[in-house]
This record gives sequence, structure tokens and C-alpha cells, in this order.
Amino acid sequence: MALGSNIGDREAHLSYARARLGALPGTRVVAVSSVEETAPIGPVAQPPYLNQMVLLETSLRPAELLAHCRTIEASAAGNGANAGGRARSISTSCAMATKPCGSRT
Repeated sequence: MALGSNIGDREAHLSYARARLGALPGTRVVAVSSVEETAPIGPVAQPPYLNQMVLLETSLRPAELLAHCRTIEASAAGNGANAGGRARSISTSCAMATKPCGSRT
């Protein structure tokens, strides 16, 4: 999972997302990367992001994991139901799956 935060206490928001991801059913955090600051991309002026990669091991199906990620994003302070393209306290993105989407094995 790729995590990003560019408003408020960015480090705390990343920590919140890591904790929530690790608490998902059938999921554990295997490893985390260092935190890096990056410039935002897009036409809307906003503060720089802190980004971090989190390696998860999960029994959740991709659609279930996505639903949980949306809940984590929506529950974070400063995020609306659809913060796309705007500054936000936490953003989650699935960077890569080791099994094809929809795989049950």
C-alpha cells in the first residue's frame, strides 16, 4: 500500500493509517518503508506530501481491502468522502498485488 498525507500532522496521519491497516481482519503489516517528502502533482496548489509504502499480508479480497481503505480515508480528519485531487490528511493506494485481482488463492 502507498500512503500519503499533506495536511495537518502528516507523520501522525501516516501512523494512524498504518495502525488501521494492521488492524484489518486477516491482515498484518509485514514491512514499512522510510517516509519521504514529495511535491504534489496536479493543477491545484497544495502542500508537499509525506509518503510511505506499507507491505501487507492479507486474506481480504481486493474489493474488500479497497472498501476498508476508503473507510480509513473517510474517517481521517480533514478528508471528505471524496478528497480526490485535493489536499488530504491521508490517502491510500494499492501499489501492487501478488495475486491477480479476484483470486481466492
